[in-house]
Amino acid sequence: MTESGRRRRTPLLLLEAATLLSGIGNGVAIVALPWLVLERTGSATAAGVVAAATALPLLLSSLISGTVVDLLGRRRTALVSDSLSAVSVAAIPVVDALLGLNLGWIVGLAVLGAVFDPAGLTARETLLPAAAQAAGWRIERANGVHEAVWGVAFLVGPGVGGVLIATMGPGPTFWVTAVGFALAVLLVAAVRVPGAGRPERPPAGLWRGTAEGLRFVWRDPLLRAIALITMALVALYLPVEGVLLPAFFVAQGEPARLGVVLMAMSAGSVVGALASGAAGRRVRRRTLMAVALVVTGAALLGLAFLPPYPAMLGFAVVIGLAYGPVNPLSNYAMQTRTPERLRGRVVGVMTSFAYAAGPAGYLLAGPLVEWLGLRSAFLVLASALLLAAVIAASLPVLRMLDEPPRYPPAPPGSTSGATEGPVPLGEQWAPSAHRNADQ
Repeated sequence: MTESGRRRRTPLLLLEAATLLSGIGNGVAIVALPWLVLERTGSATAAGVVAAATALPLLLSSLISGTVVDLLGRRRTALVSDSLSAVSVAAIPVVDALLGLNLGWIVGLAVLGAVFDPAGLTARETLLPAAAQAAGWRIERANGVHEAVWGVAFLVGPGVGGVLIATMGPGPTFWVTAVGFALAVLLVAAVRVPGAGRPERPPAGLWRGTAEGLRFVWRDPLLRAIALITMALVALYLPVEGVLLPAFFVAQGEPARLGVVLMAMSAGSVVGALASGAAGRRVRRRTLMAVALVVTGAALLGLAFLPPYPAMLGFAVVIGLAYGPVNPLSNYAMQTRTPERLRGRVVGVMTSFAYAAGPAGYLLAGPLVEWLGLRSAFLVLASALLLAAVIAASLPVLRMLDEPPRYPPAPPGSTSGATEGPVPLGEQWAPSAHRNADQ
């Protein structure tokens, strides 16, 4: 490869390396925070409170994340996001040494690290098209790599967290995580591509644009249905990763096993998402979505019986494989039913529906465990998720997944940015002269 070729690929490599480190850091935190709370308090309710308090700010920040990126600038937003994450996780052992950690400190620091995460994720995606253009990559290829990097990050992160806790303890685990976030900051700071700052015509305000996105989602039957289905699934599933499984493995004294089970789910979801493209050419999208939802619920019910560890790993893989197609199908609906100029706001709104459900699920799970016991609480949540999945799979509105796209993608090789047809989500803020004219 020539020197100029390496230089052209440098922004893309820096961006994806930062994405990997940031994703791994968040994956470690998924394991480390509930483990720390359970170790210090022994209370599943306290772990649920921390998880809910972390998820609650994400509801608002995800809702406005696309507008925030346009107000602050893309690279600056990514830098702020990872900087806050680094500060929040490094502060946990510092506060513990100086003042002594209590539940209030843990909640406050967890919120600090999480509040800007949706905007940071959006910012990195908006930097992707220019980085891909510099590397001479088609945006489809760059988006595929970007999603794979995220999948690998959340595949590796929980496992790394479990191993670090088992070998070093929670305190050093947070230090290692802080270093990873700091490296992500340095990598993003070195990215130099057109359009990394504020757009020429930033939004007039946060709420006007966000309200437009909300109205669009609610008036579209399919997007509204997907948003509500997602809320139900997230409310019933997130406590499994954030409260129930940590509580079970804390009682077993097996942090590494917790990480491996979560890694198995992530590995299955990566494979399931990749396989969904091939499956979509052989079966109807509605059928694929229905099967994915029902099998996910059935496998989670099997896991809820807390079988021997090898069986738990098997159910975890099936859960990931089955759920893998759900997000690609949801993204397809957003891409083909949303005009390009609204896509950022629609993505933020759809994400916020999921975040809205998280706190409710977390707050329910802790008291449920202490009232019914871990196994019974797990069975109640898993049964409710299976019931919700069966109801969702039978909804007639899902037939709209197989309708012709309302906003077809531009033909390969097209350079016209004036089309209202959808482009890959990362391309919605692609730097071009005609993009600003369309806004």
